[in-house]
Parts: sequence; structure tokens; C-alpha cells
Amino acid sequence: MTDQNPPARIGLVAATAAGRRHAHTVAAAWPHARLVEGENVTAALRTAWTRYDAVVAFLATGAVVRVVAPLLGDKRTDPAVVVVDEAARHAVALLGGHAGGGNDLAEAVGALLDARPVITTATDAVGLPGLDTLGWPVQGAVAAVSRAILDGEPVELIADAAWPLPALPPNVHAADKSAADNATAADNAAAANAAAGSGAAGYRLLVTDRVVALDERTAVLRPPSLVAGVGASRGVPAAEVTELLHRALAEAGLDPASLRCLASADVKADEVGIRSTADALGVPLVTWPATRLAAVDVPHPSEVVRAAVGTPSVAEAAALLGPDGRADDATLLVPKTATAMATVAVARHAPRGRLAVVGLGPGAADLRTPRAVAELRRAAVVVGLDQYLDQVRDVLRPGTRVLSSGLGAEEARARAAVAEAAAGRAVALVGSGDAGVYAMASPALEYADERIDVVGVPGVTAALAAGALLGAPLGHDHAYVSLSDLHTPWEVIERRVTAAAEGDFVTLFYNPRSRARDWQLGKALGILAGHRPPDTPVGVVRNASRPGERVHLATLATLDPAVVDMYSVVVVGSSDTRLVAGRMVTPRGYRWRS
Repeated sequence: MTDQNPPARIGLVAATAAGRRHAHTVAAAWPHARLVEGENVTAALRTAWTRYDAVVAFLATGAVVRVVAPLLGDKRTDPAVVVVDEAARHAVALLGGHAGGGNDLAEAVGALLDARPVITTATDAVGLPGLDTLGWPVQGAVAAVSRAILDGEPVELIADAAWPLPALPPNVHAADKSAADNATAADNAAAANAAAGSGAAGYRLLVTDRVVALDERTAVLRPPSLVAGVGASRGVPAAEVTELLHRALAEAGLDPASLRCLASADVKADEVGIRSTADALGVPLVTWPATRLAAVDVPHPSEVVRAAVGTPSVAEAAALLGPDGRADDATLLVPKTATAMATVAVARHAPRGRLAVVGLGPGAADLRTPRAVAELRRAAVVVGLDQYLDQVRDVLRPGTRVLSSGLGAEEARARAAVAEAAAGRAVALVGSGDAGVYAMASPALEYADERIDVVGVPGVTAALAAGALLGAPLGHDHAYVSLSDLHTPWEVIERRVTAAAEGDFVTLFYNPRSRARDWQLGKALGILAGHRPPDTPVGVVRNASRPGERVHLATLATLDPAVVDMYSVVVVGSSDTRLVAGRMVTPRGYRWRS
């Protein structure tokens, strides 16, 4: 499951009072879901099929199958269908599990109705990535190659660049260098067809933006490698832009499914013909200021264009800048070609490695976000502290390479993750809580450069988990301070604690005490005690949301630092924090309480 967001428009169909009750529950939670009426349930189901992106039917599975079977067309365009039984015990992803989002919808409906999602797509059942779930267009013998992957048959992977793919099982093996070199030797359709091969000796998975000849044993993943730069006269027809673009791609042997975006000058951001072309292709339109375009070295500058829009090139320069403004990683494949009102150029942008910095939360699996799970399953390499990796091994896909290390190796882990991503791989670097809070994001991003796409995945912090267990201590301004002087001199830490004390912040201490550092916590508490009453509540939470969880309440005057260790978070209230029914509460100061 990638997320819990349902499709844009959902048609709900029910025949019984119980089914309608469940449908109304869904409609109340999702404003974009509607109960579909009709002369009878068959008519309602057919209406939902034709008018909605997805259908949730509160009917028997057999009844749904009989109605929708004659309506089936193409899984890429048919709506997803989820069937929920009368008692709302199961939510079955019947159709469109991958392409239509049916699996995710079944998960979301299940979460809403407390029903068990039933996912039967083969790749999900065995934890393998479906070829149609990677976010890239896939063409050719998708079912046959997917089946071969599932059955453990040899599948040759031939990629024209080091694209950051997710983990694939051992039976999917990269082509040897000579085969890969042969497959990518030239940028034309003939070379691409040679890559696909004409024999049927084995299964192949190609990753390429080139047009290829497909057979019954070859599937092609289309990476987002191409950017089409577009210039145009005011009022250019969309048909003229579209025809020119497709002709340019075809003559170069490039597949339009690999288009990442269209690019142009800022003055063309509202050009209907260009924007309509982008919309029809399902890609964004990115525009750049004339000054940025003018700074790009192009083979065919034009003074006429400079006089008109302030840059000697629009199409070529925009194609090279692409979506991220990195012309240095792009190669111009199609120099500008023009019609009466439109100009097009096409560039290929080199792949960059992918580094997801993932916060796993405080420990409990149900406090781990769906996005964190999705990123772990998207990665080919997962890097982290051994004890954190042990928490997530069950969600990793078969074939995932795991790089674990122990305490004290934070810099080595960061460097390893960045090195793997710089080599073009899809990497997840994990940390507890939120990876950006006293965790791995900072050391990793110190080394990550423009060769890497970085994705940050927030997590529930130990402080938030501790606060929830203590009550509401963080209801007003609060400060986080790490008491570890391993990387920060104690004099600096002391100044920060003093500032928090003088500002009357609720203060949270991370890394509060260890066997080698047993005096800093007492010193910090003493500083706070000089600025707030001795009966100020203090909470200590050890192993929040993990086995051995313990909550201890005390005051500034009574807290024994010996109950605290490195698995603890210490929360010291402000002068306004109080205990209410055994819970720490820091008032927000709402006027209605006056």
C-alpha cells in the first residue's frame, strides 16, 4: 500500500439497509464519494461504472461480477471495484488492484469500516513489486514477465542507465556489461530493437526511453528521462504542438511515455496550445525566466528569438534545464525543429540516485506512517542502526540489500547511504522517531549533492509519543535540548538550558543520561529549578510505545536522576504546567477558560 488516499470520485452502490448504512458511513468520511441510485441495483452499478473513477459495491461478489463482466475494457482505464460484504467484515479488491488503485481503496475502506482488506494480486501476496506499481509507464508483456518473476524463472534486466529501481528478487538479473553496452550503443530505434532481441529464449525487462520491438516475453519500463522544450508563437494550436512533438520523438526513436515534462519560457506559461499539449500527455509544464534560459549553452541560438523573448533559445535551453534546472546532466537528443508556429527540442536527463530519509516513529508498528512503509518497500538498499532495522525487516521486499551497523557508527551509515544513492540506487536511510530530529537526516544531507534526489519522510518523534503518554505537556511553547556532549560542548548546552529556563519553556531533554554521562541531567534540572517552582511537574518516559514502556511522574524537587537512562525522554513543565487527574497539562491560554 502506498497511501490511504482514495481515488478522486467514488461511486457507492448498495441494495440493502445494512449496505446503505455502510455506504453512508463512507460518504460521510469522504466528500468525493456518492451513493449512486438507479431503477435497480444493476442500473446503479452500471451508472457508477461509467461515471466514477472507482466503485465500492456493498453487494455479493458474484452479483457484482455478473453485472460488470460485460463492461470490462482495459485495466488502465476501467474503474477500480471494491466489494464489501453485508456485515462489512471484508473489503475485497475485485478489479483494478494496481492500475486503478483498487488495492489501496480496499485498504482505505477497510480502515474506515473496520473491515479486513482482501488483496489477491499476486505480487502483493508474495511481497514483490508489481511492474505497474513503480510509478512509471510499463508496456509489453507485463503479465507474462510478472508471472515469470513470481515463478522464479530467469528474467534479464536490461537498463540503458542506472535507474533507481526497487528491490527485485534474485531471479531478475542484470545483463552482463557487454549485453548492456550493446543494448545502449546508439540512440535510435534499431539499437533499441536489438536490445529487445528477437528470440524467445528467456524473459526480459527493459528500462529504456527508446522505441522497442516487443514480443510475448518482453516488458518495458519507461523511465521519466525525456524533457521536451517547447517554444511557440502566441495562439499556437495545440494540435500543431502535439503533432510536431510526436513527429520529433518518432524520428529520434523515442517513446513519449518517457516524457517527464514539457518546458518553456515563463512568458509561455499561459499559452493554451502548450498547456493543453502537456495536459493531454499527462505531464506538467515547467517554465523558466528568460535570464535562466539565456545562460544555457545551446547549439542553435537565435538573435531573432532573443529580440522577441530575451533569450537566444527557448526550446533547446528549456529542454536542457528540465524540471530541476540542471542542464549539466542533460544531453540534447533532438535539436530544435519547427513548424510555422511551434518549435520543439528534446533532451535526455541522466538518472539520479534516490535517498529516502525515513523516520520510523518511536517503535510501535502502528505509529509507523504508511509513507514510511511505502518508502521502505520502494528501496533496493536500506541502511540503518541494527536495532531499528530489526523493527522493519518484515516489511522489506525480497531482494532488499540491508546495511546495518551499531551505535556510534552514525557518520559511517550516512556516508554509506549517500554513496549507494550516488551510485544510482534507491536507498532508504532509517532512524527512529523523525529522521530530522537528533537523527540521520542531518549527517546524510551534509554529504548528499546534486547527483541525488532526496525524499524526507517525517515520523512520530519520541517527544510526541512521550507527551501523549504524559497528557498534554506540550500544549504551549517548548524547547528540545540534547544533553549529550559528544558533539556539543557542555558550555553550549548549558547556555541553551539556561535560555530555555529564562524563557519559561517546557523543556524536553533528549539523551538525558548514560553510564558515562551521569551528571549532566542533574545540572540541567538545577538550572531549571532556579527559574520555576520546586513543585513543577516532571515526566520521564522510557521506551515510549516499545516493550518495557514506563511512565514516571515527579517534580523538580523530587525527581531522582537515577530513574533516567538513554532510552528515556525527560519533560520538565513550565511554571504554568500542572497535574490534572494525574496527567501533565500545560495550558494553552484560551480565553474561554477565563
